Amino acid sequence: MGKIKIVTDSTSDLPIDIIKKYDIEVLPLTVHFGKVTYRDGVDIKLPEFLQKIKKSDSFPTTSQINPLGFYDCYKKYLEEGYKILSIHISSKMSGTYQSACIAKDMLQSSDIFVIDSLNVTSGLGILVYKACILYELKYSVEEIYTKLLEIIPHVKSALSFENLDNLVKGGRLSKTAGIVGSILGLRLILEIKDGEIAVMDKVRGSKKASKAILDYIQQKGIKDDEPSILLQVENKDVYEVLKESLLIGNREFIECEVGCVVGTHSGSGASGIFFIENY
Repeated sequence: MGKIKIVTDSTSDLPIDIIKKYDIEVLPLTVHFGKVTYRDGVDIKLPEFLQKIKKSDSFPTTSQINPLGFYDCYKKYLEEGYKILSIHISSKMSGTYQSACIAKDMLQSSDIFVIDSLNVTSGLGILVYKACILYELKYSVEEIYTKLLEIIPHVKSALSFENLDNLVKGGRLSKTAGIVGSILGLRLILEIKDGEIAVMDKVRGSKKASKAILDYIQQKGIKDDEPSILLQVENKDVYEVLKESLLIGNREFIECEVGCVVGTHSGSGASGIFFIENY
């Protein structure tokens, strides 16, 4: 079968224990705050970073991984005899995937397989985790690559946001949607659809937000024997309801917190779920 190195970027937001267990190579995107640059997941943790945002008049920006970063990573593992499966944030949200493709072309290697997850945070993370499981089951890199491409359209999400300011400031949500939500006191239920953030529903309060997400999960159905990922950013209300539902249903799930790149756009008060639907 040969050795496979699974590479992803820091927006996959996987817990450190999973990263260590499967020896996943995680390349960091960067966050720029004034004159200071932080490597996502390396130089600063999210709680401290969110406090900096709240206290500052300026808003941070984020940057993709450049092709040289991928080139150096890929070259190292190719020289060690690995085939490489590189899975990344949606090409509609970042140029990171394009950088990975450029690096592959520079190396002219048929042993590098690059995937556009059309997702972010735990939607990307669930694909990386699935790749690790398939590798444990002795799938070849070509088989894992094909299987992930099959799964990508079936990765579903439902995310509740208390505050939409950061999503609007970061360009991830239209100003109109943000204003409507703020003026009417609504919580937006968002999803990642076709690689971009889309509004799924508008509700009032955490109880209705929880119900809307549970109804969506019921509608889609979680595929048997596939993990779900719960995530939150300083928000336990919706999170605990979703967690209880998964426990009652005896579902496997992973608990995550987002990193600084995703947190820049989400702000605090967000929570939700990513899962693979029945198909």
